[in-house]
Amino acid sequence: MTVTQHVPAQPASRSQSEVVIDGIKNMITSGALSAGSRLPVEKDLAEELRVSRGSLREGVRALVLMGVLETRQGDGTYVTALDPATLLGPLAVLVDLQRPGNVIDLMSVRRVLEVEAAGRAALRISDAELSAAADILSGMETMIAQEDVDHQAVMEADVTFHRIISRASGNPTLCALIEGLASRTVRARTWRALHEEGVESRTHAEHQAILSALTARDPDAARLRMGVHLLGVEEYLATQLDTDAECATA
Repeated sequence: MTVTQHVPAQPASRSQSEVVIDGIKNMITSGALSAGSRLPVEKDLAEELRVSRGSLREGVRALVLMGVLETRQGDGTYVTALDPATLLGPLAVLVDLQRPGNVIDLMSVRRVLEVEAAGRAALRISDAELSAAADILSGMETMIAQEDVDHQAVMEADVTFHRIISRASGNPTLCALIEGLASRTVRARTWRALHEEGVESRTHAEHQAILSALTARDPDAARLRMGVHLLGVEEYLATQLDTDAECATA
């Protein structure tokens, strides 16, 4: 397969791997390559992009890490399905590299996204999804009532509950963005559960209120309940950061 397109001269300051990344990206956005397409053979593609074969391999490796391309052993390199979950997957790595002081900013972004997801889900969620969410909350209630609470198990159930809502929003991109923020915000919420007495019981009540709004198919109530629920975590973390700053300067 040969893809023919005009490749303009590139500024000398740009690396060859950047030329490869932009070149393949342009092929995809122009329609010369589509989801599932196989890339031309290495020699032909290197000539087309006017780069060395070594530089081509570097650029392709970078696009594989980004979820744009996938290599199949013995069968060449292909464009992925280009779905939001694949393309936004690397976001989780970037989120994990954020400094601890930025966690509140991440929580704020998550709140904006999940509030919208809850509102959309209220209009789209199926009876099966509502039943699954109710089962999760029932299991969480049992875990929280135990004398020795398994905080990790409670948090895993919490994540599953929120995942059901984001998927029920019917917006794959919104769902993928929320998923990308999950790992770092989960750690913050787990810390809160370990250090703030009674928080898991209050969180469970907030989850029940969200589920009630979803069951009533009330998008405004669902947004409000989700916003209140997530704002509590932000306020707690802000208090902790202020306390840490005071201790550091005392």
